[in-house]
Amino acid sequence: MKLFVGLGNPGAKYAGNRHNIGFMALDRIASDHGFGPWKSKFQGEMSEGRLGSEKIVLLKPTTFMNLSGQSVQAALSFYKLDSTDVTVLHDEIDLAPAKIRCKAGGGHAGHNGLRSIHQHIGPHYDRVRLGVGHPGHKDKVPSYVLHDFAKADQDWLDDVLRGVSDGAPHLAEGDTGRFLNAVSLRVAPARSSTTKEKPKPSVNPVEAAPQDTRTPMQKLLDKFK
Repeated sequence: MKLFVGLGNPGAKYAGNRHNIGFMALDRIASDHGFGPWKSKFQGEMSEGRLGSEKIVLLKPTTFMNLSGQSVQAALSFYKLDSTDVTVLHDEIDLAPAKIRCKAGGGHAGHNGLRSIHQHIGPHYDRVRLGVGHPGHKDKVPSYVLHDFAKADQDWLDDVLRGVSDGAPHLAEGDTGRFLNAVSLRVAPARSSTTKEKPKPSVNPVEAAPQDTRTPMQKLLDKFK
């Protein structure tokens, strides 16, 4: 059994925030893979289902971001899981929008949700870092992540969420390479091998024709050769 945790803040006010991309990712996984209904438990919302052969519990802490660790610890204790069975999906300002990276263990890099999880279960859990971009100055970060994604972001955001859902079975197996490849196929799909651009002529055919430099007399003599 694995525990997938999506980070965010509860309530309609925060639903479209950049900080809530973790919630969005779990909602997409639950919808696409036929998970059970969301239930209030472990100071959060949880849903159970399967990804491939692996049983998965999805958890969205409703404690607000800064206290996310309380919810994660409660779920871990109930299911008797180890911290290494946990994968946290969260927003990452140090990655450009639509970029995704996977990480095992390590620091929390100042992310309040991760900091809380560190305090409750330690640093030895996996993360899926979902890039949302940086506002340019650290003082603008709180306002930036607590604002909704712009309309211009909706296309890439939808592609990323679909890609995360496509790759979720690989993530459950611990195959981060195939997981990231599934996301990449959504975000930057390969061109069809059957679609080829028409070759452009390197020179104008009219310009390429050799110029006739013969004199009228030479042209007349050539006719009788």
